[in-house]
Parts: sequence; structure tokens; C-alpha cells
Amino acid sequence: MPQLRVALAQVNARVGDFDHNAELVLSRCRVAHEAGAHLVVFPEMVLTGYPLEDLAMRASVVAASRAKAEELARTLDVEDLGDLVAVVGFLDQAEGVAEGPGIPKNAPQNALAVMHGGEIVARQAKVHLWNYGVGDEIRTFVPGDILNVLEVNGTDVAMLICEDLWRDGIASAVRASGAGLLVVPNGSPYEANKDDVRLDLCRRRAVEGDCALAYVNLVGGQDELVFDGDSLVVDAEGTLLARTAQFVEELLVVDLDLPAARRLMPPADTRFAGLRIVRTVITTEPVAPYESVTSPVLPRLDDLEEIYRALVVGLRDYVEKNGFRSVLLGLSGGIDSTLCAAIAVDALGADRVFGVSNPSAYSTEHSRSDAAELARRTGLDLRTVAIAPMVDAFQEALGLSGLAEENLQARVRAVVWMGLSNQEGHLVLACGNKSEVATGYSTIYGDAVGGYAPIKDVRKTLVWELARWRNAYADARGETPPIPENAISKPPSAELRPGQLDTDSLPPYEVLDGILDAYVERDLPAAAVVAEGYDPELVERVVTLVDRAEYKRRQYPPGPKVTRRNFGRDRRVPITHGWREHLVTD
Repeated sequence: MPQLRVALAQVNARVGDFDHNAELVLSRCRVAHEAGAHLVVFPEMVLTGYPLEDLAMRASVVAASRAKAEELARTLDVEDLGDLVAVVGFLDQAEGVAEGPGIPKNAPQNALAVMHGGEIVARQAKVHLWNYGVGDEIRTFVPGDILNVLEVNGTDVAMLICEDLWRDGIASAVRASGAGLLVVPNGSPYEANKDDVRLDLCRRRAVEGDCALAYVNLVGGQDELVFDGDSLVVDAEGTLLARTAQFVEELLVVDLDLPAARRLMPPADTRFAGLRIVRTVITTEPVAPYESVTSPVLPRLDDLEEIYRALVVGLRDYVEKNGFRSVLLGLSGGIDSTLCAAIAVDALGADRVFGVSNPSAYSTEHSRSDAAELARRTGLDLRTVAIAPMVDAFQEALGLSGLAEENLQARVRAVVWMGLSNQEGHLVLACGNKSEVATGYSTIYGDAVGGYAPIKDVRKTLVWELARWRNAYADARGETPPIPENAISKPPSAELRPGQLDTDSLPPYEVLDGILDAYVERDLPAAAVVAEGYDPELVERVVTLVDRAEYKRRQYPPGPKVTRRNFGRDRRVPITHGWREHLVTD
């Protein structure tokens, strides 16, 4: 059977930076060519970055993307890379689509450009637009209806884009095309354990389509999304042949034995699963036999390391891609800010992480000593700015008491952080966890202030698990564990009044997180949450806290999505509404 050497380019694109992305594609094509690849496949929308959101509907952006794709095809030829067949994701435009209700302005399409010999020889738009979870593509794209089959070196190669692979029935079109290989460019965001789901899907579609399948994904952070790569290749029986590492850029080169092109020509206007099959002949001559390379099947990260790496990548790329030099965060000695600091140091290096200790009249000695120990272990910069005199000045003018006085302290801390941010150019990190964000257990314009929230989608119990994992990871490598043990073991407290503990206001986090998983992530009604074994009065109290805190969450900074349903693009609930989730009683 003919052989085909395929390269999958798992890369970190930048939204809207077309020059950077074109150079990224060009550089990987050079490497693929040096490796002897015949076909190189890039992720979905790699030339524009993904997701473009409403930028996709701007005429200037559509025009720039199409022009850059044409320019890139010519450049590949000028650099003697024209014999390489490159499949490149870009923003295209549907022809002959009139504007009207339900049609995105300027008819943009999430598309693939097939480049060869200095030209774009085929184009294909995404058919099934992703419109659930964090996806919103019906708003921004016009769907396509074509399944391209490319003859490359005497073999047939079909193409699908990301969501198209998830739709049942589409494999019938691939099988009908006679393709021996299906390539699937993706912009598939990370969430915990998604790698297992992807592999199962790719195996199933390969068997259904009777073809090998090559899946390539983006890597890197984009606002609240993180892309984990996890590119892979399976054969027509679903056997895993090769797999990349997660969360790093990589060029995966795989040799495939594929059947000869069948050159099927279905009757005009024949559709399979709603798709028209279009053949494009690029090269018909099979390559001469050559010695195959051995491709790696790299192991997956364990569950905790996977989540931790996602948080690191999300923070790193948010800082780098938005042009910040450094980050600043309040360090109370508590577990949340301590974990955020460890993530920041791993993402950026200790010299770019600045911590501020803000002791008040109610701060314990260990809050200061634990923050200092964290700084000693990680090497981050720590300064102390006592807020007691500032609080006293406000109190003299306002005479606040109770919750208002507690919140005043949190807001004074935030004024300090933002002042230093403005003066020195740091990005302020908000250190709240998902359990607190869910229940509104944070002070708006206080500890909720900042430009990015690294653990916004991490429940409190998982915060402790990640902290223990990070220390164990360091121990196993003979390194200093970054997180002081006391920060992990002591009861959590906001330290805004004498002897305050989180459990004064919230149920134990082990119980709270179980209720939140059911109500927020699985979207169960209150009665169904109770049926899982939780106290009815407690369930009603927690769901009421969640519902009332929506206005706070809307003002909370973005943070990386790691769960199945995050606060942000995943969960869109009105602030103003009259529905209350009550238990049904007799």
C-alpha cells in the first residue's frame, strides 16, 4: 500500500495576530518538510487564532484572513515548500449569501485552506457549528456543506473540522468518499478528563469511516479557555498509533500505510449526511517506499497534574498575550492566594510575581509568617503594607460596623493592590476559588478585584488537592515544595474579625462542593440535589446563595475553564429574574 508521511502541528496561535500566526505556520512547514512529510495539518482557525468571537463578522478581519492565506500559500512556494500539502485553518467568506436575519454579518466561515504549489487548491467550511457549552458559532459563522477528498500521493484524504467529528452520521459521508485517511483540525478547549472522551470518539469515527484518523488540536490559553493539544492518530481499526504531550507545542510526524485512491465520483448533487463530496487531485503518483519513523504515544498526565498545567498555561498566556510584564496578588497566608502564587511562579518565573501582605488589626501572626515562608520557598517578591491605619481613617469618617466594617478592610486591601498595579504596571490576580465565587463569599471591589482569576473554576476542596499535589511533585524531584504546610492544614479564614472562620458563613467545603457540583455543574434542581443525600434546609440555603450572587460573578475577572461548566461562557443566567429554586413540599 502507498505510504504517506503526515505531520500534525500542535501550535499556540494568537487571536487576531495574523503575522505571528502565519510565521508560526511557515516555521512548522519548514520543520515538516525537513522531516520528509508529504502532508502537514494545522489546527482549526490557526491563521486567525480561535475563538475569534465577534471579530469574525468584521469585513476587515475577513479580508485580512483571506489575503493572508493567499500570501502564505505563495510564500510556501517561494521557500521551496510548494510540494508540501498544507491544511491550514483560517477565516473565509461564504459566496453568494445575502445578509438577513440569522445570517452573521459578512458571511464569515470557519474554514480550511489546502495549500500546494503556491496556491489554495481547495477550501472547506465547517458544517456543524458548535453552539453549546462555551461554543457560540451559530452567532459568528455560516455553515458549509462540502466534504473535500484530496488525492495526495495516490491516496485519498478527507477533512472535517472539530465539531463535525462529534456529529453522529457524518462518518457515513467519510466512508462513502472512500478516503483512507481523515484529518480533523480542532480548536477543542480543555476540561478535566476530556482526553479520554476524545480518544474514544476518534476510535469510534475511524471504525465507522473505515479510515485512519489524524486529530490535531490547538494548545495554549485564550481568555478563559485553555487548549491542551492532545493531538493523536488512530488506524482504521481504532488502534492508537501516536499521541502528543499535553499543553506544549509539538510537531507529531507519523508514517501511514493507506489504501490507494479509489477515485470515487458520486453523481452530481448526491449528498451523504447532507454533504456534497468534492474531489481535488493534487498528486497521483505514490511515493517510493521508504523507511518509516517510529512515532511516540506519550502518556497522559494524571488528573491533578493535568488541571494544574491547564491553570499554569491559562495564566501564562493571558499575561503574555496581553502584554503584561508581571503579576501582583495579595498574600494572606491562606491556601487560595498561596496556590495562586505557586501557579504564577510556575507560569512566569519568580522575578515576575509580586506579593503584598496587608496585615490588619485582626490578622494572625501565622498569616504573615506563612506568606513570608511562601516567598522564601518560591523566590517571589513580597512587601508588607499594613492597612490598619487606613482602615482607622475610614472608620473615623464612616463609623461602620458588622459586615460593612469587614468589607471595608477587604476594599482597602484592594485599593493598595490597584494602586501598586497602576504605579508599577502589574496585572492584579484575584485569588477566589469556585466555591466562593458560586456562593458570593467574596467582597465585591475587595478580594474580587483584579484582571485575572487563576482558580476561579477550582472548587475549594480541589484547591487543597492541587496544593498537596504540587508539593508532592516537588518532593519527588528533590525540589523545595513551594507551599508551606501550615497554609494547607490551617482552617480557612478571611481574617476580617476576631477568630473568624469560613465555616461561620458556609457549610464545610466537602459538603458545599458536593451541592455545588450537583446544582451548578450538573444543573440539577434543588429537589434532585436533596435526593443525593443532602440536608434540605442546607440545599435551599446554598442554592439561594448561588442565585443571589450572579451580579457579583458578572463583575469577577476571567479565569481558566477546567470543569465541565464554568462561571462565564459556560453558564449564562440572568442577573434580574423572579425564579427561585425552592424545594417542593407537601
